[in-house]
Amino acid sequence: MNKHKETSWETSASWYDKTVGIKGHYYHQQVILPNLLRLLDFDPKKPYSLLDLACGQGVLARFLPSHGTYRGVDASKTLIASAQKNNVNPKHQFQVADLAKPFTLETPLFTHVTCLLAAQNIENLDLLFQHAASHLQVGGKFICILNHPCFRIPRQSHWEVDDQKKMQYRRVDLYMTPMGIPIQTHPSQESNSPSTLSFHRPLSVYSKALKQAGFLIDQMEEWCSDKQSVGKTASMENRSRREFPLFLAISSIKKG
Repeated sequence: MNKHKETSWETSASWYDKTVGIKGHYYHQQVILPNLLRLLDFDPKKPYSLLDLACGQGVLARFLPSHGTYRGVDASKTLIASAQKNNVNPKHQFQVADLAKPFTLETPLFTHVTCLLAAQNIENLDLLFQHAASHLQVGGKFICILNHPCFRIPRQSHWEVDDQKKMQYRRVDLYMTPMGIPIQTHPSQESNSPSTLSFHRPLSVYSKALKQAGFLIDQMEEWCSDKQSVGKTASMENRSRREFPLFLAISSIKKG
């Protein structure tokens, strides 16, 4: 991987902000956020504090219960400006911070840390997890949500159909080799399109990085699409959705 490659989403921030919107896209609303809130498992009788790493335009903040505080950080000035513009909770704060570099927050340690669909866009995974650990209380929970690294590998995984078996299946061309994959924001614009990098890593890389940062994995969940097809291919499409999860949630605890 090119260690000097610019990985900020600033060039694609306007597109991302419009795509996600204030309430998040379909999978935010229907799959990711309900399950993430369940895993966070806030005690309604105790205040919480949450640090959201690579928060984008702050979609998670707008779904959190009101009895806690929130701090969102992201490298994109445009996305942070959007988050601040749409924020109506005085206990929620946003700031620009480059997670690819060391940074500190002048706040007490947090009870929870999240990284929502962003770890695959950050090259220095070790540093990202170190940021989570250094700002989290001992015994606190860190939850990292990923596009599933086993089944959703840009340019290296595909849907295909076995006509003889009448089955849709997932073909994976590469898995164990970590790699950075450029993703065009507007493919129709070809070379004129801004692009971001998606970093594929096998599961063992995430496990090792979490252990090195001082975390103990306590739970992993795989979340599938809840969409339903109609028409003559609906049966095989719905079956494949049930069998191949879109997202992976890794919940870990900071050790003492």
